[in-house]
Amino acid sequence: MKDYILEQLLTLTSIPSPSGYTRRISDHVMGILHDLGYQPERSNKGNVMVNLGGAGNPLVLSAHLDTLGAMVRKIKDNGRLRPTSVGWHQWDTCDGENCTVHTRDGRTYTGVVLNTDPSSHVADKKKPKTEHHMEILLDENVHSKKSVKKLGIRNGDFIAMDPRTVITQSGYIKSRFLDDKLSAAILLGLAKAVRSGEITLSRKVTLLFTVYEEVGHGASCLPSDTKEIISVDMGCVGDGLDCTEHMVSICAKDSFGPYDYELTSGLAALAEEFEIDYAVDIYPHYNSDADAALKSGYDVRHGLIGPGVYASHNYERSHTDGMMNTYHLLKAFITR
Repeated sequence: MKDYILEQLLTLTSIPSPSGYTRRISDHVMGILHDLGYQPERSNKGNVMVNLGGAGNPLVLSAHLDTLGAMVRKIKDNGRLRPTSVGWHQWDTCDGENCTVHTRDGRTYTGVVLNTDPSSHVADKKKPKTEHHMEILLDENVHSKKSVKKLGIRNGDFIAMDPRTVITQSGYIKSRFLDDKLSAAILLGLAKAVRSGEITLSRKVTLLFTVYEEVGHGASCLPSDTKEIISVDMGCVGDGLDCTEHMVSICAKDSFGPYDYELTSGLAALAEEFEIDYAVDIYPHYNSDADAALKSGYDVRHGLIGPGVYASHNYERSHTDGMMNTYHLLKAFITR
């Protein structure tokens, strides 16, 4: 199963999908689920949903396919692009990153993200790496707004950062957008295990792959019979937290407030019972799809787990241990 999940991750990270530009990746996930023998559905807003089977006490497991990214805010007179963020994008982590501009008529152009005064041997004083001081240099011979427009580039075109996915021999997973394509790959692994008979469900389980999580309204629509939702998202690793990249993280509270006490306690008890390496932590600057469901008025119990990921919203790093610990905790939860 580890190899299957990693295979899915490599494909998912290779498909650009900033929030609002997710049709291609949702098509891909629909195709994977069809190939496994399921009948997935796409909501009006683009979320992908599939019933894995089972009966009673309906549970939704959600992961999001959308990522951080940018859009063209303005084409400058010198032919460079001024960007605007999609999601909680951190521009200081993208200085020097390669990217691709996607036009509305389907053309793509590569470029590089740089500070407006990037040369150490020229700049008298480095400018702060905020959105206002960042720009996209296209890999095209363009030096004016007119020449850029001739390429078909317009304001509102999406800009996707290169993921640079690497899996090391020691098991480390390095990439942009492990938040949340690593968890999406884990859910595809669960779907495969259920279809093959490796997992026998003890309740009704629906997988939900959302496409607007990074902008706050991913899981704003659930099946009407849902009793519980677990957002399977990035687990935080950092100062003041116990989780490492080798663990599954169980979130007790994020910026929206505490997660359901019984559900969170039950997840921790299962991890203890099955000797799964885990940590319970509080994420001070975090929102999840489970939060979005509650904000939308759903009367559900909510939880949040995920593989430990270091340097969130940056060039992120996790480990296959954390990935598989998350898989095994989900497996225990839906078969108990």
